[in-house]
Amino acid sequence: MKKIRKVVIPAAGFGTRFLPQTKAMPKEMLPIVDKPVIQYVVEEAVNAGIEDVIIITGSAKRAIEDHFDLPNEELIKNLNEGGKQEMAEEITRIGDMANFIYIRQKGPYGNATPVLSAEPALEDEPFLVLWGDEFVVAQPSRASQLIAAYEKYNATILGGMIKDGDDDYNRYGYVKGTEVEKGVWKVEGLVEKPGKADAPSSLAIVANYLLTPDIFPILNEQKPGKGGEYYLPEAINALAQTTPVYAIEIQNARYYDTGNKLEYLKTVVELGLKHPDINGELKQFLKELNLS
Repeated sequence: MKKIRKVVIPAAGFGTRFLPQTKAMPKEMLPIVDKPVIQYVVEEAVNAGIEDVIIITGSAKRAIEDHFDLPNEELIKNLNEGGKQEMAEEITRIGDMANFIYIRQKGPYGNATPVLSAEPALEDEPFLVLWGDEFVVAQPSRASQLIAAYEKYNATILGGMIKDGDDDYNRYGYVKGTEVEKGVWKVEGLVEKPGKADAPSSLAIVANYLLTPDIFPILNEQKPGKGGEYYLPEAINALAQTTPVYAIEIQNARYYDTGNKLEYLKTVVELGLKHPDINGELKQFLKELNLS
């Protein structure tokens, strides 16, 4: 069994839901207090043992590369001279976290394309796929839970959460399969946005994947789906017909959909209330708001 050393982070989208803010700035770089969304994703992967971070980029994404680069000497000198040694160490750490690989996405529209774009850098190894505009806080981390499940089952692992609100069934893809042990399903397929009446389960797959190299023959032969897009779940459905695929419920998890305006603002407030530098003043400000 090969060790999980790599993560693919798709970050090539246009961020149209956040225009005009994202006209020149990647949506993945939107700040959650003082740290961009994508840094939460990278740190989670690195803390789970990932060594190579493969970020699939598009136009106007240079800020992501700059963020994970080592800082210039002038900035470090300025921080040190200003007595901000901890900050100097922090921004240096960001560039040293992992081996960063950047690949410009090429190909048709769809969430299967960034995965296929990463194939040359994966060296026939299994790998995580975590999106760059959303993140999950869990104990242990979702990346660690996915890796642990892979080590147990030696198969493709999908990470899901129980989503059973009426609207949820029109937003997510749901697992069809058999629960083989508590919180673990043998996957027969994924049903995209089934509606509550037709949902095969309450386990929604929320952009957390650990894929094995046998996905690539399918991706390379994949035909466009609805709207001409290339969907990763369709490729996983095809894989599940010939190869074991499992889905796990990510335990003790909180999902932050920061690609959505309202959910992004909720995330900023929630994590701001946990930030040691501002939590007290922010809580007081919120209490004083006239919300009538």
